[in-house]
Amino acid sequence: MADAKVIPFDDDRSRGSGAVQRPARRRGAGSRRKGDESAPAAEAEVQALPTRGAARDDDAPAGATREEGEPGPPREDDGGLERRIAGGLAFLRRRLTGDYEVDDFGYDAELTDQVLMSLLRPVYEKYFRVEVKGVENVPAEGGALIVANHSGTLPLDGLMMQVAVHDHHPAGRHLRLLAADLVFVLPVVNELARKLGHTLACTEDAERLLGQGELVGVMPEGFKGIGKPFSERYKLQRFGRGGFVSTALRQGVPIVPCSIVGAEEIYPMIGNAKTLARLLGFPYFPLTPTFPWLGPLGAIPLPTKWTIQFGEPIPTDGYPPEAAEDPMLMFNLTDQVREQIQHTLYKLLVQRRSVFF
Repeated sequence: MADAKVIPFDDDRSRGSGAVQRPARRRGAGSRRKGDESAPAAEAEVQALPTRGAARDDDAPAGATREEGEPGPPREDDGGLERRIAGGLAFLRRRLTGDYEVDDFGYDAELTDQVLMSLLRPVYEKYFRVEVKGVENVPAEGGALIVANHSGTLPLDGLMMQVAVHDHHPAGRHLRLLAADLVFVLPVVNELARKLGHTLACTEDAERLLGQGELVGVMPEGFKGIGKPFSERYKLQRFGRGGFVSTALRQGVPIVPCSIVGAEEIYPMIGNAKTLARLLGFPYFPLTPTFPWLGPLGAIPLPTKWTIQFGEPIPTDGYPPEAAEDPMLMFNLTDQVREQIQHTLYKLLVQRRSVFF
């Protein structure tokens, strides 16, 4: 594979109720024994008191019960299972017949919601046990640019941030991530990234998504962030020339800083086989305490405890249109975003009890 060009976004290119109890039997009128003359001519109907198993029909008057064998209201759990089965079959039919929609970037909302997010959610909830803070700072509607730190040797932090926004935001918004071109030349990864809504980290795609009112995520450190040695963990790398700030200014959307703690330790990078990386066309080839020494087992990330915090948004709609061309303003805003993320990282690290708990 030819050397992959690293394209950080700003540097190089312009998501039961309980079961109904069984009703008690209602006793009908008693039958008189044959030859029993002491019984009254007309007998009153005698009913047993309702037992704990008696259930009242919602539409019946108070105290009324249903006869044995009379159909009751459907169980919600049964109905829910039937709906899930029917929904699954309808989903398969649409996938087989091609009756589904993708946008111009290849984003498949239905597949993301029903399949891909379901695959990522156990990793998010059970393995990394992600704790989310400040999600209310993410706008409920309209375009916004989320800027986060990047770490972890493999870009799992972007995926976990995507699940965090989708599952915890009140509006259930989808985060569209901007990724380096290497993502889109790898087989399988390319297709999955497109289906999840990721697109190339370039100004044209970013402005188009923000103009459509989408929530866009960018990690300006790029490969410098995820490929840095373990000794430099949680030290932000250069954010470049401020391309993401320029894009936000042109579209007048807020910038939301995001700090992620926990990703740095999933693959502690203690070395970099640069010669092998050049041969394979990768920006780096990580050496960790487990990889490549343990083979495929070494590719399993450590189960660290994550925290994702969204900071207060930085508005950009108050600047004039020509502000996007002001290099000093872009430098100042870039530095402001970077410092806010770095400060929050340090604060979260002080509050963290353990890497794994």
